[in-house]
Amino acid sequence: MSTRERILADVLKNQPSASPLPDMSAFKGKNQDVVATYCEVFTGIGGKAFRVKSFAEIKHLIAEQFDTAQRIITSLAELSDSFETLSTDVDPHTFDDVDVAVIEAELAVAENGAVWLPEQRMGQRIVPYICQHLAVVIPTERIVPTLHEAYAKIGEGDYGFAAFIGGPSKTADIEQALVLGAHGPISMTVFVLE
Repeated sequence: MSTRERILADVLKNQPSASPLPDMSAFKGKNQDVVATYCEVFTGIGGKAFRVKSFAEIKHLIAEQFDTAQRIITSLAELSDSFETLSTDVDPHTFDDVDVAVIEAELAVAENGAVWLPEQRMGQRIVPYICQHLAVVIPTERIVPTLHEAYAKIGEGDYGFAAFIGGPSKTADIEQALVLGAHGPISMTVFVLE
C-alpha cells in the first residue's frame, strides 16, 4: 500500500457518521398567490410586469411600450414573425445595437422578483446584458415562492452559464444618485403568461 492509499484509507476510516439534513420546510412559500406576489415585488424593484393571456398580447404590448423602429430581437419562435430572431451562430459583437431583447425565463422567484436565465434561454450570454431594454416571458406555472424552492429546481438541471436577474441594472453613488442601466439594461419588463 502506497502512502497515498494509506492516507486515503485513514481518511475514509475516520469519517463522522452521517446525520440527517436539517428541516428546510420553514423556507417554503406559504399558501399565497405567487403570481400576484411576483408582480408586486418585481414592480417594487423597478421593473414592469404585465399579466398576459397570449403571445399576441405580448406583441401588442411590446409595440406599445417600445420603439419598434429600433432593433428588437427574440429567442422565442412565437414572436419571430414580428421581431428579428436571435441567432446563436453570429458574432456577439453584432448585438451592440439591440434596443429590446425578448427571451424566456426558466423560472421566476416571487420573494425577490428575479428570473432565472440559463444560457440556453438567453440565446447568447451577452444578450440580457447588452440590450437597452430586457423583456422576459415567464409562464405562471414556472413562478416559485422562494429562492429555496428555485434552488431545489435548479439543482436538478444541467446548466452551464446562467444568472438570476431581478429588475433593471441599478447603481448609486455616495450622494445616493440612482443610475439605471450602468451595467446592463435601462429597463426590464416581464410578461407573465397565464
